[in-house]
Amino acid sequence: MNANTKQPVIAIAITGASGSAYAMRLIETLIDQRCSLYIMISKAGHMVLKMEAGLTIPGSPKEAEKWLSSRFSARPGQIRVFGKQDWNAPIASGSNAPDALVVCPCTSGTLASIANGLSENLIGRAADVVIKEKKKLILVVRETPFSVIHLKNMLRLAETGVVIMPANPGFYHAPESIDDIVDFMVARILDQLGISHTLMRPWGENKET
Repeated sequence: MNANTKQPVIAIAITGASGSAYAMRLIETLIDQRCSLYIMISKAGHMVLKMEAGLTIPGSPKEAEKWLSSRFSARPGQIRVFGKQDWNAPIASGSNAPDALVVCPCTSGTLASIANGLSENLIGRAADVVIKEKKKLILVVRETPFSVIHLKNMLRLAETGVVIMPANPGFYHAPESIDDIVDFMVARILDQLGISHTLMRPWGENKET
């Protein structure tokens, strides 16, 4: 836990892979659970958000904070947004690492950068910090098919304890909408974070339980 709050501090990086709906639903749910969020959005991530969800999030971190805080009715200071070269961000140092970082969605390029320790921007540095401080790192990889390079990068990271979570929703819960499919994946991310939710019933529990 962060010393200044009783609630988890979760960092979220949105990169340019398809699957921006997962990221927005994850933010919404974590805000509802009163988590503090550090958010980073790559340039390609902005493009995909506009393409897939019709969302034009301001490029300025401060304006993006206002936009996201308004959209999700966040408490003052609950959401902080950082630019790709903001080396003064708390997540750039192991002395103030978040409790967890979720890269959602995660491009194969971001995967490769993290696997090889290339801290060329804040997303890469934040991932490096989380790994070295032995915090939880979850990569929601969105690519298909996987090449040998992708698989080797995933194996390298998995061997260090990173959670590799491809965006592969199940269908045994009989989804009736895209929202149901999105919630399946977000529920699995929340499970890994240890955050309670009601997005899906645990396997083996019926509606009555």
